[in-house]
Amino acid sequence: MLRLDDLAALLADLDSDRIERTRSTTDTDKFAQAVCAFSNDLPHGRRPGYLVIGVGEDGLPIGLRVTDQLLQSLAALRSDGNILPQPVLVVQKMTLPGGEVAVVEVQPSDLPPVRYKGRIWIRVGPRRATANEQEERILAERRVATARTFDALPSLDATLADLSQERFVLVYRRKAVAEEVIAENDRPLPVQLASLRLYDLRHDCPTHAGVLLLSERPTHWLAGAYVQFVRFGGTEPTSPVVDEKRVEGDLATVLQRLDLLLDVTLRQRPFLVTNLREETRIDYPKLAVRELVLNAIMHRDYQSAAPTRFFWFDDRIEIHSPGGLYGAVSAENFPHQTDYRNPLVAEVMRTLGYANRFGVGVQRAQEAMRLNGNPPLEFAFDPHGVRVILRAVTS
Repeated sequence: MLRLDDLAALLADLDSDRIERTRSTTDTDKFAQAVCAFSNDLPHGRRPGYLVIGVGEDGLPIGLRVTDQLLQSLAALRSDGNILPQPVLVVQKMTLPGGEVAVVEVQPSDLPPVRYKGRIWIRVGPRRATANEQEERILAERRVATARTFDALPSLDATLADLSQERFVLVYRRKAVAEEVIAENDRPLPVQLASLRLYDLRHDCPTHAGVLLLSERPTHWLAGAYVQFVRFGGTEPTSPVVDEKRVEGDLATVLQRLDLLLDVTLRQRPFLVTNLREETRIDYPKLAVRELVLNAIMHRDYQSAAPTRFFWFDDRIEIHSPGGLYGAVSAENFPHQTDYRNPLVAEVMRTLGYANRFGVGVQRAQEAMRLNGNPPLEFAFDPHGVRVILRAVTS
Protein backbone atom coordinates (compact mmCIF):
# COMPACT_ATOMS: atom_id res chain seq x y z
CA MET A 1 0.00 0.00 0.00
CA LEU A 2 1.00 3.62 -0.60
CA ARG A 3 2.78 5.39 2.25
CA LEU A 4 2.03 8.99 3.23
CA ASP A 5 5.44 10.27 2.19
CA ASP A 6 5.16 8.52 -1.21
CA LEU A 7 1.72 10.06 -1.72
CA ALA A 8 3.02 13.51 -0.86
CA ALA A 9 5.84 13.11 -3.38
CA LEU A 10 3.43 12.02 -6.12
CA LEU A 11 1.05 14.89 -5.40
CA ALA A 12 3.92 17.34 -5.72
CA ASP A 13 5.02 15.93 -9.10
CA LEU A 14 2.64 17.73 -11.48
CA ASP A 15 4.13 15.99 -14.55
CA SER A 16 3.80 12.38 -13.32
CA ASP A 17 1.91 9.84 -15.42
CA ARG A 18 1.16 7.79 -12.29
CA ILE A 19 -1.27 10.12 -10.56
CA GLU A 20 -4.53 11.88 -11.32
CA ARG A 21 -5.89 14.51 -8.97
CA THR A 22 -9.50 15.62 -8.69
CA ARG A 23 -11.64 17.77 -6.43
CA SER A 24 -14.87 16.05 -7.48
CA THR A 25 -16.46 13.28 -5.41
CA THR A 26 -19.23 12.46 -7.90
CA ASP A 27 -17.69 12.38 -11.40
CA THR A 28 -17.89 8.60 -11.88
CA ASP A 29 -16.99 8.81 -15.58
CA LYS A 30 -13.79 10.67 -14.78
CA PHE A 31 -12.90 8.18 -12.04
CA ALA A 32 -13.53 5.18 -14.31
CA GLN A 33 -11.54 6.69 -17.19
CA ALA A 34 -8.60 7.22 -14.85
CA VAL A 35 -8.79 3.62 -13.57
CA CYS A 36 -8.95 2.35 -17.16
CA ALA A 37 -5.93 4.44 -18.16
CA PHE A 38 -3.82 3.27 -15.22
CA SER A 39 -4.82 -0.34 -15.93
CA ASN A 40 -3.57 -0.04 -19.51
CA ASP A 41 -0.17 1.26 -18.32
CA LEU A 42 0.91 2.46 -21.78
CA PRO A 43 4.30 3.75 -20.46
CA HIS A 44 4.87 0.13 -19.31
CA GLY A 45 6.36 1.11 -15.97
CA ARG A 46 4.63 -1.93 -14.39
CA ARG A 47 3.93 0.19 -11.32
CA PRO A 48 0.55 1.15 -9.88
CA GLY A 49 -1.21 4.40 -10.72
CA TYR A 50 -3.17 6.52 -8.28
CA LEU A 51 -6.44 8.40 -8.51
CA VAL A 52 -6.59 10.85 -5.61
CA ILE A 53 -9.93 12.44 -4.73
CA GLY A 54 -9.93 15.58 -2.60
CA VAL A 55 -6.97 17.55 -3.98
CA GLY A 56 -6.67 20.43 -6.42
CA GLU A 57 -4.52 20.56 -9.53
CA ASP A 58 -1.78 22.10 -7.36
CA GLY A 59 -1.63 18.84 -5.41
CA LEU A 60 -2.92 20.34 -2.15
CA PRO A 61 -5.85 18.89 -0.16
CA ILE A 62 -9.10 20.88 -0.32
CA GLY A 63 -10.41 19.87 3.09
CA LEU A 64 -12.63 17.00 1.96
CA ARG A 65 -14.28 14.67 4.49
CA VAL A 66 -13.93 11.15 3.10
CA THR A 67 -17.05 9.11 3.88
CA ASP A 68 -17.66 5.36 3.79
CA GLN A 69 -20.16 5.98 1.00
CA LEU A 70 -17.47 7.60 -1.16
CA LEU A 71 -15.06 4.72 -0.54
CA GLN A 72 -17.76 2.16 -1.39
CA SER A 73 -18.66 3.96 -4.63
CA LEU A 74 -14.99 3.99 -5.65
CA ALA A 75 -14.58 0.30 -4.83
CA ALA A 76 -17.66 -0.45 -6.98
CA LEU A 77 -15.70 0.65 -10.07
CA ARG A 78 -14.05 -2.79 -9.94
CA SER A 79 -17.17 -4.90 -10.29
CA ASP A 80 -19.89 -2.84 -11.99
CA GLY A 81 -18.94 -4.29 -15.38
CA ASN A 82 -18.21 -1.02 -17.17
CA ILE A 83 -14.42 -1.46 -17.06
CA LEU A 84 -13.39 -4.63 -18.90
CA PRO A 85 -11.44 -6.71 -18.12
CA GLN A 86 -11.98 -6.08 -14.42
CA PRO A 87 -9.37 -3.75 -12.93
CA VAL A 88 -7.30 -4.65 -9.89
CA LEU A 89 -7.61 -1.81 -7.40
CA VAL A 90 -7.49 -0.95 -3.71
CA VAL A 91 -9.33 1.98 -2.11
CA GLN A 92 -8.26 3.71 1.09
CA LYS A 93 -8.63 6.92 3.05
CA MET A 94 -5.45 8.81 3.91
CA THR A 95 -4.98 11.90 6.07
CA LEU A 96 -2.56 14.59 4.95
CA PRO A 97 -1.66 17.79 6.83
CA GLY A 98 -4.24 19.71 4.77
CA GLY A 99 -7.09 17.22 5.09
CA GLU A 100 -8.40 13.79 4.11
CA VAL A 101 -8.15 12.27 0.64
CA ALA A 102 -9.51 9.10 -0.97
CA VAL A 103 -6.88 7.11 -2.87
CA VAL A 104 -7.56 4.49 -5.53
CA GLU A 105 -4.48 2.39 -6.24
CA VAL A 106 -4.70 0.69 -9.67
CA GLN A 107 -2.43 -2.16 -10.76
CA PRO A 108 -1.35 -2.55 -14.41
CA SER A 109 -3.53 -5.12 -16.18
CA ASP A 110 -2.15 -8.42 -17.45
CA LEU A 111 -4.87 -8.36 -20.14
CA PRO A 112 -4.66 -5.04 -22.00
CA PRO A 113 -6.23 -3.24 -23.70
CA VAL A 114 -8.74 -2.35 -20.98
CA ARG A 115 -11.91 -0.50 -22.00
CA TYR A 116 -14.36 1.73 -20.21
CA LYS A 117 -17.75 1.73 -21.95
CA GLY A 118 -16.13 0.60 -25.19
CA ARG A 119 -13.24 3.11 -25.20
CA ILE A 120 -9.56 2.52 -24.43
CA TRP A 121 -8.16 5.19 -22.11
CA ILE A 122 -4.42 5.71 -21.59
CA ARG A 123 -2.05 8.08 -19.82
CA VAL A 124 -0.04 10.45 -21.98
CA GLY A 125 2.25 12.12 -19.49
CA PRO A 126 0.10 13.87 -16.87
CA ARG A 127 -3.14 13.70 -18.88
CA ARG A 128 -5.70 11.17 -20.05
CA ALA A 129 -6.48 10.38 -23.69
CA THR A 130 -8.14 7.71 -25.81
CA ALA A 131 -5.76 5.34 -27.56
CA ASN A 132 -5.05 5.67 -31.27
CA GLU A 133 -4.59 2.66 -33.55
CA GLN A 134 -0.87 2.26 -32.91
CA GLU A 135 -1.25 2.58 -29.14
CA GLU A 136 -4.03 -0.01 -29.20
CA ARG A 137 -1.82 -2.41 -31.10
CA ILE A 138 1.04 -1.92 -28.63
CA LEU A 139 -1.27 -2.84 -25.77
CA ALA A 140 -2.65 -5.88 -27.59
CA GLU A 141 0.82 -7.22 -28.44
CA ARG A 142 2.07 -6.59 -24.91
CA ARG A 143 -0.57 -8.93 -23.50
CA VAL A 144 1.19 -12.01 -24.90
CA ALA A 145 4.11 -11.65 -22.50
CA THR A 146 1.94 -11.20 -19.40
CA ALA A 147 -1.17 -13.33 -19.98
CA ARG A 148 -1.74 -15.69 -17.08
CA THR A 149 -5.13 -17.22 -17.78
CA PHE A 150 -6.01 -20.00 -20.19
CA ASP A 151 -8.76 -18.05 -21.98
CA ALA A 152 -6.24 -15.33 -22.96
CA LEU A 153 -3.70 -17.76 -24.41
CA PRO A 154 -3.44 -18.51 -28.16
CA SER A 155 -5.42 -21.45 -29.53
CA LEU A 156 -2.56 -22.56 -31.75
CA ASP A 157 -4.51 -25.05 -33.88
CA ALA A 158 -7.22 -22.53 -34.81
CA THR A 159 -7.03 -19.92 -37.58
CA LEU A 160 -8.77 -16.69 -38.51
CA ALA A 161 -10.89 -18.66 -40.99
CA ASP A 162 -12.36 -20.64 -38.08
CA LEU A 163 -13.99 -17.50 -36.66
CA SER A 164 -17.27 -15.99 -37.83
CA GLN A 165 -16.57 -12.47 -39.06
CA GLU A 166 -20.31 -11.85 -39.39
CA ARG A 167 -20.95 -12.77 -35.75
CA PHE A 168 -18.12 -10.53 -34.64
CA VAL A 169 -19.11 -7.49 -36.72
CA LEU A 170 -22.88 -7.67 -36.39
CA VAL A 171 -23.19 -8.86 -32.80
CA TYR A 172 -20.22 -8.70 -30.49
CA ARG A 173 -18.32 -5.64 -31.75
CA ARG A 174 -21.46 -3.51 -31.56
CA LYS A 175 -21.83 -4.35 -27.89
CA ALA A 176 -18.15 -4.14 -26.95
CA VAL A 177 -16.94 -1.02 -28.75
CA ALA A 178 -18.33 2.52 -28.74
CA GLU A 179 -20.16 3.47 -31.96
CA GLU A 180 -17.84 6.41 -32.67
CA VAL A 181 -14.82 4.13 -32.42
CA ILE A 182 -16.39 1.65 -34.86
CA ALA A 183 -17.16 4.47 -37.31
CA GLU A 184 -13.47 5.48 -37.33
CA ASN A 185 -12.26 1.91 -37.60
CA ASP A 186 -10.46 0.88 -40.79
CA ARG A 187 -8.07 -1.62 -39.22
CA PRO A 188 -7.67 -5.20 -40.44
CA LEU A 189 -9.94 -7.77 -38.81
CA PRO A 190 -7.14 -9.50 -36.81
CA VAL A 191 -6.18 -6.18 -35.21
CA GLN A 192 -9.81 -5.47 -34.29
CA LEU A 193 -10.14 -8.94 -32.76
CA ALA A 194 -6.84 -8.56 -30.91
CA SER A 195 -7.92 -5.29 -29.35
CA LEU A 196 -10.77 -7.24 -27.72
CA ARG A 197 -8.39 -10.05 -26.68
CA LEU A 198 -10.00 -12.51 -29.10
CA TYR A 199 -6.93 -12.87 -31.34
CA ASP A 200 -3.20 -13.28 -30.79
CA LEU A 201 -1.25 -11.21 -33.31
CA ARG A 202 2.14 -12.70 -32.48
CA HIS A 203 0.99 -16.26 -33.14
CA ASP A 204 -1.55 -15.22 -35.81
CA CYS A 205 -4.37 -17.25 -34.30
CA PRO A 206 -7.44 -16.80 -32.10
CA THR A 207 -7.24 -16.91 -28.33
CA HIS A 208 -9.24 -19.56 -26.50
CA ALA A 209 -11.81 -16.87 -25.67
CA GLY A 210 -12.03 -16.02 -29.38
CA VAL A 211 -12.69 -19.67 -30.22
CA LEU A 212 -15.41 -19.90 -27.57
CA LEU A 213 -17.18 -16.79 -28.79
CA LEU A 214 -16.74 -16.82 -32.56
CA SER A 215 -16.18 -20.38 -33.82
CA GLU A 216 -19.08 -22.55 -34.94
CA ARG A 217 -17.76 -25.59 -33.01
CA PRO A 218 -15.62 -24.60 -30.01
CA THR A 219 -15.54 -28.27 -28.96
CA HIS A 220 -13.19 -28.95 -31.89
CA TRP A 221 -10.48 -27.19 -29.84
CA LEU A 222 -11.98 -27.20 -26.32
CA ALA A 223 -13.57 -30.60 -25.89
CA GLY A 224 -15.59 -29.76 -22.79
CA ALA A 225 -17.09 -26.49 -24.04
CA TYR A 226 -20.72 -27.57 -23.93
CA VAL A 227 -23.49 -28.18 -21.40
CA GLN A 228 -24.85 -31.67 -20.83
CA PHE A 229 -28.51 -31.44 -19.75
CA VAL A 230 -30.23 -34.56 -18.40
CA ARG A 231 -33.74 -34.79 -16.93
CA PHE A 232 -34.09 -37.91 -14.79
CA GLY A 233 -37.41 -39.54 -13.94
CA GLY A 234 -36.47 -40.13 -10.32
CA THR A 235 -34.03 -39.09 -7.63
CA GLU A 236 -30.95 -41.14 -8.55
CA PRO A 237 -28.48 -41.03 -11.45
CA THR A 238 -29.65 -44.57 -12.25
CA SER A 239 -33.24 -43.35 -12.73
CA PRO A 240 -34.71 -43.44 -16.26
CA VAL A 241 -33.66 -40.56 -18.51
CA VAL A 242 -36.73 -38.51 -19.50
CA ASP A 243 -34.88 -35.95 -21.62
CA GLU A 244 -31.29 -35.31 -22.65
CA LYS A 245 -29.72 -32.47 -24.60
CA ARG A 246 -26.21 -31.48 -25.54
CA VAL A 247 -26.26 -27.66 -25.55
CA GLU A 248 -23.35 -26.57 -27.73
CA GLY A 249 -22.19 -24.03 -30.29
CA ASP A 250 -20.59 -20.62 -29.94
CA LEU A 251 -20.89 -19.14 -26.46
CA ALA A 252 -23.75 -16.74 -27.31
CA THR A 253 -25.75 -19.59 -28.85
CA VAL A 254 -25.19 -21.80 -25.79
CA LEU A 255 -26.41 -19.04 -23.48
CA GLN A 256 -29.49 -18.35 -25.63
CA ARG A 257 -30.40 -22.05 -25.82
CA LEU A 258 -30.07 -22.42 -22.05
CA ASP A 259 -32.45 -19.50 -21.54
CA LEU A 260 -35.01 -21.18 -23.83
CA LEU A 261 -34.50 -24.50 -22.06
CA LEU A 262 -35.24 -22.92 -18.69
CA ASP A 263 -38.34 -21.20 -20.04
CA VAL A 264 -39.71 -24.54 -21.22
CA THR A 265 -38.64 -26.64 -18.23
CA LEU A 266 -39.44 -24.36 -15.28
CA ARG A 267 -43.21 -24.59 -14.92
CA GLN A 268 -45.50 -23.41 -12.17
CA ARG A 269 -47.70 -25.89 -10.32
CA PRO A 270 -50.25 -25.68 -7.45
CA PHE A 271 -49.11 -26.09 -3.84
CA LEU A 272 -51.58 -26.81 -1.04
CA VAL A 273 -51.24 -24.05 1.59
CA THR A 274 -54.26 -25.06 3.70
CA ASN A 275 -57.10 -27.52 3.19
CA LEU A 276 -59.04 -24.74 1.52
CA ARG A 277 -56.38 -22.75 -0.32
CA GLU A 278 -53.77 -23.42 -2.99
CA GLU A 279 -50.95 -21.23 -4.25
CA THR A 280 -49.26 -21.44 -7.63
CA ARG A 281 -45.53 -21.75 -7.18
CA ILE A 282 -42.52 -22.81 -9.17
CA ASP A 283 -40.18 -25.57 -8.01
CA TYR A 284 -37.10 -23.42 -8.65
CA PRO A 285 -36.87 -19.69 -9.36
CA LYS A 286 -35.52 -19.13 -12.86
CA LEU A 287 -33.20 -16.38 -11.63
CA ALA A 288 -31.44 -18.82 -9.30
CA VAL A 289 -31.06 -21.65 -11.82
CA ARG A 290 -29.93 -19.24 -14.53
CA GLU A 291 -27.36 -17.50 -12.33
CA LEU A 292 -25.86 -20.80 -11.20
CA VAL A 293 -25.63 -22.27 -14.71
CA LEU A 294 -24.04 -19.05 -15.99
CA ASN A 295 -21.65 -19.08 -13.04
CA ALA A 296 -20.62 -22.65 -13.88
CA ILE A 297 -19.96 -21.73 -17.53
CA MET A 298 -18.03 -18.59 -16.57
CA HIS A 299 -15.74 -20.18 -13.97
CA ARG A 300 -15.24 -23.71 -15.30
CA ASP A 301 -11.85 -25.09 -16.35
CA TYR A 302 -11.84 -25.05 -20.16
CA GLN A 303 -8.75 -27.25 -20.25
CA SER A 304 -10.90 -30.11 -18.96
CA ALA A 305 -12.64 -32.36 -21.48
CA ALA A 306 -15.59 -32.76 -19.10
CA PRO A 307 -18.73 -30.75 -19.93
CA THR A 308 -20.65 -28.47 -17.61
CA ARG A 309 -23.33 -30.83 -16.26
CA PHE A 310 -26.92 -29.76 -15.56
CA PHE A 311 -28.75 -32.71 -13.98
CA TRP A 312 -32.45 -32.39 -13.10
CA PHE A 313 -33.90 -34.92 -10.66
CA ASP A 314 -37.43 -35.12 -9.24
CA ASP A 315 -36.35 -33.53 -5.96
CA ARG A 316 -33.34 -31.42 -6.90
CA ILE A 317 -31.11 -29.88 -9.56
CA GLU A 318 -27.36 -30.51 -9.58
CA ILE A 319 -24.98 -28.30 -11.55
CA HIS A 320 -21.38 -29.51 -11.94
CA SER A 321 -18.61 -27.15 -13.05
CA PRO A 322 -15.27 -28.79 -14.01
CA GLY A 323 -12.31 -27.37 -12.14
CA GLY A 324 -11.98 -26.72 -8.41
CA LEU A 325 -12.12 -23.36 -6.65
CA TYR A 326 -9.67 -20.92 -8.20
CA GLY A 327 -7.12 -18.44 -6.91
CA ALA A 328 -8.03 -16.65 -3.68
CA VAL A 329 -11.37 -18.48 -3.37
CA SER A 330 -11.59 -21.25 -0.76
CA ALA A 331 -14.35 -23.32 0.81
CA GLU A 332 -14.13 -21.03 3.84
CA ASN A 333 -14.58 -17.70 2.03
CA PHE A 334 -16.89 -18.84 -0.79
CA PRO A 335 -19.01 -17.09 -2.16
CA HIS A 336 -17.91 -13.78 -0.63
CA GLN A 337 -14.41 -13.91 -2.14
CA THR A 338 -14.16 -13.74 -5.93
CA ASP A 339 -11.40 -14.64 -8.34
CA TYR A 340 -11.50 -15.33 -12.06
CA ARG A 341 -10.10 -18.38 -13.81
CA ASN A 342 -11.50 -16.96 -17.08
CA PRO A 343 -11.59 -13.15 -16.96
CA LEU A 344 -12.09 -12.86 -20.72
CA VAL A 345 -15.01 -15.31 -20.70
CA ALA A 346 -16.48 -13.24 -17.85
CA GLU A 347 -16.00 -10.10 -19.95
CA VAL A 348 -17.66 -11.66 -22.98
CA MET A 349 -20.67 -12.75 -20.92
CA ARG A 350 -20.98 -9.27 -19.41
CA THR A 351 -20.76 -7.68 -22.87
CA LEU A 352 -23.43 -10.04 -24.22
CA GLY A 353 -25.74 -9.04 -21.35
CA TYR A 354 -25.54 -12.26 -19.33
CA ALA A 355 -23.98 -10.64 -16.26
CA ASN A 356 -24.86 -7.26 -14.77
CA ARG A 357 -22.20 -7.11 -12.08
CA PHE A 358 -19.34 -9.40 -11.18
CA GLY A 359 -19.11 -11.47 -8.03
CA VAL A 360 -22.77 -11.45 -6.93
CA GLY A 361 -24.36 -14.30 -8.94
CA VAL A 362 -24.36 -16.85 -6.12
CA GLN A 363 -25.74 -14.35 -3.61
CA ARG A 364 -28.52 -13.43 -6.04
CA ALA A 365 -29.36 -17.11 -6.47
CA GLN A 366 -29.42 -17.69 -2.71
CA GLU A 367 -31.83 -14.81 -2.19
CA ALA A 368 -34.10 -15.94 -5.03
CA MET A 369 -34.27 -19.44 -3.51
CA ARG A 370 -35.15 -18.01 -0.10
CA LEU A 371 -37.93 -15.82 -1.49
CA ASN A 372 -39.37 -18.78 -3.40
CA GLY A 373 -39.44 -20.95 -0.27
CA ASN A 374 -36.66 -23.36 -1.31
CA PRO A 375 -34.08 -24.78 1.09
CA PRO A 376 -30.66 -23.07 1.04
CA LEU A 377 -28.22 -23.93 -1.73
CA GLU A 378 -25.74 -26.71 -1.03
CA PHE A 379 -22.16 -26.70 -2.33
CA ALA A 380 -19.53 -29.41 -2.63
CA PHE A 381 -15.91 -28.72 -3.58
CA ASP A 382 -13.07 -30.97 -4.67
CA PRO A 383 -9.97 -30.46 -6.84
CA HIS A 384 -11.83 -31.65 -9.93
CA GLY A 385 -14.95 -29.52 -9.74
CA VAL A 386 -17.63 -27.54 -7.95
CA ARG A 387 -21.14 -28.92 -7.47
CA VAL A 388 -24.19 -26.91 -6.41
CA ILE A 389 -27.47 -28.54 -5.37
CA LEU A 390 -30.85 -26.78 -5.56
CA ARG A 391 -33.57 -28.51 -3.55
CA ALA A 392 -37.15 -28.24 -4.79
CA VAL A 393 -39.93 -26.52 -2.88
CA THR A 394 -41.53 -29.13 -0.65
CA SER A 395 -44.54 -27.34 0.85
